[in-house]
Amino acid sequence: MARRPGNTLEKWEVALVKAMLAKKYVPQDIQAYFSRPTRSINHARISEIRDGTKHKAIKAASDAELDAFLEAWPNIDPTTGLHLQGDELLVKAREAMIAAVHTFNSAGLHFRAELFIVTSIIAWTYLLHAYYKREGVDYRYKKGGAVQKTPSGADKYWELGQCLAHGKCPLDKGVINNLNFLTEIRHEIEHRSTNRIDDALSAKLQACCINFNDAIKQLFGKEFALEKRLPIALQFVTFDGAQRAGLVGAELPPHIATAMDSFQDALTEDEQSDPKFRYRVAFVPKVSGKASKSDFAVEFIKPGSPEAEAVERVLLKEVERPKFRPSEIVAKVKAAGYPAFNMHDHTLLARQLDARTPGKGFGVMIAGTWYWYEHWFDKVLEKLAEGWTRP
Repeated sequence: MARRPGNTLEKWEVALVKAMLAKKYVPQDIQAYFSRPTRSINHARISEIRDGTKHKAIKAASDAELDAFLEAWPNIDPTTGLHLQGDELLVKAREAMIAAVHTFNSAGLHFRAELFIVTSIIAWTYLLHAYYKREGVDYRYKKGGAVQKTPSGADKYWELGQCLAHGKCPLDKGVINNLNFLTEIRHEIEHRSTNRIDDALSAKLQACCINFNDAIKQLFGKEFALEKRLPIALQFVTFDGAQRAGLVGAELPPHIATAMDSFQDALTEDEQSDPKFRYRVAFVPKVSGKASKSDFAVEFIKPGSPEAEAVERVLLKEVERPKFRPSEIVAKVKAAGYPAFNMHDHTLLARQLDARTPGKGFGVMIAGTWYWYEHWFDKVLEKLAEGWTRP
C-alpha cells in the first residue's frame, strides 16, 4: 500500500492528545484512540508529545473539543475504515465520484454529462489534495511566500489544473489528457446551454471513471476501490437503423464541437487512442455454439489482438471527423455539379458567412492552419443551390 513512511498525527490530533494527557489518560489508551485501519500510530508519537520533544507550539484542545471527539469516536466509515475527519479528503473524493456516476446513470435526467463532469472534477481534486497532503506537498496558492486567501479568509487551495501541472503529480499522461479535456469542456458548458453531448463524451467519461478507480487503488490501496459500489450499468434498448442514425448524426453545439476538436487535434494519434484518455466499448450481438458462452453481453478482448484492432477501426470510423483544406472543399463542390466554383468564390462565401467564427462549428484551426469540416461543404452546396453568385 502506497503510504508515506512514518504515520504522523495532525495538529488537531496533537491538541487532543495534549488534552488527554492533561486528564491523566494512559499513553497506551491514547494510542488506541488515534490508530485506525488506515493508519497505525506508534506509542513513541505519544511519548514525544508528553515529554515536549515535539509539537511544543500546539495548544491543548478544550474540554468541549475533547468531549466532541470522544462522543464521535471511532467516527470511521465501516466499509472502508476511513476516518471521517482524519481521512476527510479521501472520503470526499470517493463520495464525489460515486455521486457523479449515480447521477449520470439516473433515469430522466437531460444534462447528465454536464453534471458528471462537474462532480468528477471535484472528486479528482479531492483525491490529488489527499495525495499531496500525505506526501507533504503544500497545495495552497502562495504569493511572495504568503498563503493566498479566498474572499472569506480561508486558505486558497489548488484547483484541478494546478494539481495536474505540478511536477510531483502521480498520474499518467493519458489520465492527465483526459482530465484536461473534461476541464476544457466544463469551461465551455459553465455559462452556456448544451444539448446531446452525453453520447459524444461517453468514452471520455468512462475513461475518467476507470482512471479514478485505478488511481485510488494505486495511490491509497485496493481496499478503497469503487467497483463493488458501482456495478456495470444495463441498457434497456436495442438499436435499429433509425435509432443508430439518430445517435450518430446528432449535432453537437458548435462551441462544444470546436472545443473537443481543438483539444483532440493537439494530441498525437497514440495519445488519442490511449484508453486512459477515452475508453470505448463495442456492443455487438454475440453468437456462440456453446450455450454457456452465448449469454455474455460484454466480452473483454486482449489489447493488440486482431479482435481489438477490428473494434478500434469500427469505433474510430464513428468518432473521427474528416477535415479538408480549402482546395479540397473547392474540388468537392466542383465534383458535386458546380464546375465554375473556384477558390476566389470559396473565399468570398466564407467571408460573407463569417464561417471561421469558432462558435459556428464549420472548421478548426490546427497548428496555424484552418481546416473545414463536412458541415461547411454542405453549407456551401446549400448556398449554391439557393442561387448564390459572386458579388
